[in-house]
Amino acid sequence: MLWPLITLLATVAATLAIGWIVDQVLQRIAAGHPGAPVWPLLRGCRIPLQLAIVAALLLAANPLKRIFHLKNDNGAHHAILLLLLASLGWLTVRVVAALLEALLSRYETVTDDPARVQRVHTQISMLRRVVSAVIVVVTIAVMLLTFAAMRTIGASLLASAGIIGIVAGIAAQSTLGNFFAGLQIAFGDTVRIGDTVVVDGQQGTVEEITLSYLVVRLWDYRRLIVPVSYFVNRPFENWTRRHPGLLAAVLLHLDHTTPVDDLRTALRNRLDHNPLWDGAEWALHVTDTTPSTIVVRATMTARTPDDAAQLRFDIREQLIAYLRDEHPESLPRLRTTD
Repeated sequence: MLWPLITLLATVAATLAIGWIVDQVLQRIAAGHPGAPVWPLLRGCRIPLQLAIVAALLLAANPLKRIFHLKNDNGAHHAILLLLLASLGWLTVRVVAALLEALLSRYETVTDDPARVQRVHTQISMLRRVVSAVIVVVTIAVMLLTFAAMRTIGASLLASAGIIGIVAGIAAQSTLGNFFAGLQIAFGDTVRIGDTVVVDGQQGTVEEITLSYLVVRLWDYRRLIVPVSYFVNRPFENWTRRHPGLLAAVLLHLDHTTPVDDLRTALRNRLDHNPLWDGAEWALHVTDTTPSTIVVRATMTARTPDDAAQLRFDIREQLIAYLRDEHPESLPRLRTTD
């Protein structure tokens, strides 16, 4: 009785010691390589690693049978085996996620192109979800195969696999469509995390991409949940697919007496003092006329869609204030005759 108890305590002590040693080694390596994020991420694998170690040691030493005087320890042995398989699957998911995150961080340090970083971020995020799902499915399948009943009915299941596959394919048509649409989005570079898109007339930023849906953060912080199949089957606007810069436009309806040249000079002066303007392009033109007004369009470029929106607001306000103070006769008026 004493020796099995000592074996059990030694197993627990060895598990804790191995986990502590591995954690200390990873901590020292991370301290020596501060620019490598993989080592801090691998420290998160300590719990599944310890579970796998204790399950493996218990299967090898089998002290529970002698401690509890079990005549048939098949149940306990099977439970420990299931714990080992589950912990190995958990450990694999953690390791793969850490390696992919480290790969993304490494890529961010070697490239200055934000569009390519967003594309790789989207692809790695989708790849991590797919790999994790595959690992979970395989782990559950292996755990089920440890049951004798599952192995016994395997032959009958194979006989009806064709019919079941057809029925499941019809029932899961929408789910499978979203799944493959998600893969197409991730590796087709149509939309990425961080892109500014317009969906059904609503502008927002892609915040998350999964295998079934996208999360678009709107300007008022609402979240628009859109199936991934939408971005494959229907047209949408992507303002930042190639370059995050954008051309902002301001329309003003003014009187025919407006001094357009002075207004053009005022626009340039205000752009020179506005940090949101990227200095690339600007213009001011009369684009239309009506019996009572002219339509003046001011255009200017900005680095990002958010900067373009704020620049549009600033310039509209400043030009109206300029006309009100310097040329009040240029503001629209209703003309009447006696």
